Amino acid sequence: MPKVSKKKTSRTKLTDKQKKKIIADYVDNNNYSETARMNNVSEYTVRTLCKNENNKEVKEKIEQKKEENTKTMIEMISKTNEKRLNVISKLVDAIDDKAEKVDQFTSVKDLASAYGILIDKELKFAEMQKVNLEKNKPLIYMPAKDIGKGFVDLYRDIKERKHDDYWLEGGRGSIKSSFWSQIVPEELENHPNWCAVCIRKVANTLKDSVYSQLEWGMDKLNETFPFINENWKKTTSPLEMKNKNTGQMIYFRGADDPGKIKSIKPPKGMYIALIIYEEFDQMNGMNEVRKIDQSVKRGGNEFITFRIYNTPKSKRHFVNVEKRLPNPKRLVHRSTYLDVPVDWLGKPFFDDAELLKQNNPTVYANEYLGEETGDGGNVFENVELREITDEEIKNFDYLYQGMDFGWYPDPLAWTKMCYQPNKLTLYIFDEFVVNKMSNTKVWSHLQKEKGVKNDDLITADSAAPKDIADFQSYGSLMRGAKKSHDSVDYSTKWLARLAKIVIDPKRCPKAAEEFTTYEHPQDKDGNYISGYIDADNHCIDSVRYALNPIWRRKGE
Repeated sequence: MPKVSKKKTSRTKLTDKQKKKIIADYVDNNNYSETARMNNVSEYTVRTLCKNENNKEVKEKIEQKKEENTKTMIEMISKTNEKRLNVISKLVDAIDDKAEKVDQFTSVKDLASAYGILIDKELKFAEMQKVNLEKNKPLIYMPAKDIGKGFVDLYRDIKERKHDDYWLEGGRGSIKSSFWSQIVPEELENHPNWCAVCIRKVANTLKDSVYSQLEWGMDKLNETFPFINENWKKTTSPLEMKNKNTGQMIYFRGADDPGKIKSIKPPKGMYIALIIYEEFDQMNGMNEVRKIDQSVKRGGNEFITFRIYNTPKSKRHFVNVEKRLPNPKRLVHRSTYLDVPVDWLGKPFFDDAELLKQNNPTVYANEYLGEETGDGGNVFENVELREITDEEIKNFDYLYQGMDFGWYPDPLAWTKMCYQPNKLTLYIFDEFVVNKMSNTKVWSHLQKEKGVKNDDLITADSAAPKDIADFQSYGSLMRGAKKSHDSVDYSTKWLARLAKIVIDPKRCPKAAEEFTTYEHPQDKDGNYISGYIDADNHCIDSVRYALNPIWRRKGE
């Protein structure tokens, strides 16, 4: 059978005339998208033609056009000023002449109104001039050459305003501070009514850290936009930076004196839109942080917060606990030195990191890779936090439910999970944790909101037979877990020895928190000892009860 040849399709090649028109249109409007639309080509084609480094003619024409536009704008303003001042001069002379020759037909009120109209028009003209200058001011963007490979997607996320709370974590040399210290002045230059505040735990550390870092960032941005440093007046007493053209302010405050943060009053018509926390892990917890956020975030509709820190090694640290909680406005971004060019940090930096990696991999993982390595006291080192999809849940078998009873301050905790013995993997994908709710309301909630049926087995704490009896009277197939003297130790060790405990932090935030922060007890010297603490483990107990029929089998 003869082969059928396929006809190759080819793109329409642009003629020299078409190319020249595209370049001319771009020189005229300086807009890639508009030029592409005018010539029915892709934006990529326009960029390729106009940004060719060898095309000196295009560059010269663009610069010439910019100079012509600037010159035209200045001439227009100059001519307008001359005409305006000439008219105003004649009007003022006429009003003065009339004021000196007041007669019965002259109204003093009319003269005052005339002066008022002139002043009003002058103010409006000044405002129009300001608006025109703002419209013609170029937007500032971090040059691509200064954005580390690990920060490209983050930069796009910020520019598209997909989140407003950015947690920048990582290890040494991850250039997270270099990143924020450039994007902050960029955002301020592009939003003339925005101000910023930089915060550290202790005020006397600001000058040699955050202030110096921001100076570095402005210097770096100034290499591409030479007017940046000229725009900002920087003083160390008081410690602040002020935009000489707009009056925008960058404040520096310590969390050790919250009153000074609360008392900040930006210039009229402006508000603090950018909040930067350096060494965020040194704060005293989220209660302190929330109070600061609430006192700063006022007077505007758009805010961006940057929280910069080296990842704490303890999973119980408030930063590691908080970042795992679901929050659609928050983006946690981790960077490492491995994504940074060697010449940015220097080869000795990489040599030191490699040496530590060989000698102490755990310390290396925390200090250089920004990983939560723990401090040796975590009970469950096999936890994986990730989304468990509806499709996965649909295909789960071997489902189990457990309940740990409580009222207040200890809560009632119900959990639902799947255990796959062939993989030694546990999936926890639903929970209900509540204080001060009656058994009848809990059962109603489980039926209506969690889809629990009467014939679903729920294994509960056998130490509460009256509560179990309540649920049985409602129609629930609930029974008490079978216990022995070593049930807690054995079942906890059994969970810790599984290949993996997968928890969906969005569906089960409390279970995720408990399993990742549960630690062994310590002696008076701070050394970890054998045993398990009966506190902050209500979901863990619920899971132990649910899997009671499994771990009680010998050999499991």
